[in-house]
Amino acid sequence: MASWYERYESLVEEARLAALTLLDRAEDLAGPTLRLGITGLSRSGKTVFTTALVHALMRGGRLPVFEAMHEGRIARAALEPQPDDAVPRFDYEGHLKTLIEERRWPESTRRISELRLVIDYAPARGGKRTLTLDIVDYPGEWLLDLPLLEQSYAEFSANSLRLARAPARRALAEPFLAALAGIDAAAPADEAEARRLAALFTDYLAACRAEQVSMSLLPPGRFLMPGDLEGSPALTFAPLDLSEGEEASPGSLHAMMERRYDAYRERVVRPFFRDHFARLDRQIVLIDLLTALNAGPEALADLEAALDAILAAFRTGRNTWLGSLFRHRIDRVLFAATKADHLHHSSHDRLEVILRRLVERALGRVSSSGAEIDVVALAAVRATREANVKRGRTVLPAIVGVPEAGQHGADDFDGLAEAAVFPGDLPEDPAALFDPAQGFKGLSNADGGDFRFLRFRPPVVERNADGIPLAMPHIRLDRALQFLLGDRLR
Repeated sequence: MASWYERYESLVEEARLAALTLLDRAEDLAGPTLRLGITGLSRSGKTVFTTALVHALMRGGRLPVFEAMHEGRIARAALEPQPDDAVPRFDYEGHLKTLIEERRWPESTRRISELRLVIDYAPARGGKRTLTLDIVDYPGEWLLDLPLLEQSYAEFSANSLRLARAPARRALAEPFLAALAGIDAAAPADEAEARRLAALFTDYLAACRAEQVSMSLLPPGRFLMPGDLEGSPALTFAPLDLSEGEEASPGSLHAMMERRYDAYRERVVRPFFRDHFARLDRQIVLIDLLTALNAGPEALADLEAALDAILAAFRTGRNTWLGSLFRHRIDRVLFAATKADHLHHSSHDRLEVILRRLVERALGRVSSSGAEIDVVALAAVRATREANVKRGRTVLPAIVGVPEAGQHGADDFDGLAEAAVFPGDLPEDPAALFDPAQGFKGLSNADGGDFRFLRFRPPVVERNADGIPLAMPHIRLDRALQFLLGDRLR
């Protein structure tokens, strides 16, 4: 049961959020603003998606499902200085250069960033209007930290150790668990011991994130991307084996870990929630579902739990005029399975079915709030094309692209020549993917290899007569734009 102080802190936090919301609504009087959150779990292509979305709005292209663009009602989309002076700017120009001129995938961003795009458009019924789109780009690992705001240190420890001892993780956690077995939580606080345990716990989390394992539920997220907090006490703690109801003795290792955990919640997680996350209107969550599929049922089950935690963290609901004055609500959430260009188009619908199955447990809870949720299989930048390749007397559907140099042996690919890959098919019934008893051990291509670990270079992008890059090829980016922005551009 929450103490009076915790209830007081909660009321103060809600008052702060209401004040921030009122300030945002006051700015909206000068011109409508939509705050779009873009996040992605590990290896999902978040930076590429954000870059492609902005480029598509500014340059147009083949976007038949995105009504405002397809009907020619967007007159102009231009970048303007972002509103939050203390937040780094998303390096759109640098990432675009990396994609188009260097034909390399940009480095993953490891911090929050922001970009403002002003869209001049004509409503369907005529006239002229302007929508200000504030894009907030942040790591998905930070999102998975939000449930910690409601967890005590004892609860965090119990949950973390339950996951670490699960069959899919135990071998990876063994060095940490072995060290923990010799720890007395009631012993005097020891800085060297705290740092050793925190380092081993971080190593375990990093091992879980590897492609071959592909676990997704890995809080605390800043342990894997510490930034300027690296080495700080707020990131130097770990779960301890505690008896139920055990209280921390003053000066003990337990008390030290609990204090640092509380500092992490209050100085790292809560400011992100208050200043950024709680002010969002729309949200897209990008997911590298193919890597989880390749890793097998345990990775899928872990991803399902992570997505459920993400949906539980969102403040979803329909935004009424009066209610939105004091509290932001996310009224649309899109879950996107990325890297659809690694599959033949015949499997795209099946990929969406699998993703919907992953989020169905939370769909009822969120949809009852009035929020809209959808799923899509997409590739924000399409790196492959489809072709039929003859093998003997058999014609196989293939994807063709330029693999990055140095994969599977230094001499296999030079980063210049195209290669054909036979991706195989996803199953029509996704049940086998989620049931270890059915013997599913991960996906493979028609040659029996892990084609999803083959990385292709970005495509060649055509330019106009002035040398300005034209639209980048994509798969269903227009559908994502329509769901996230279409109703605000009618």
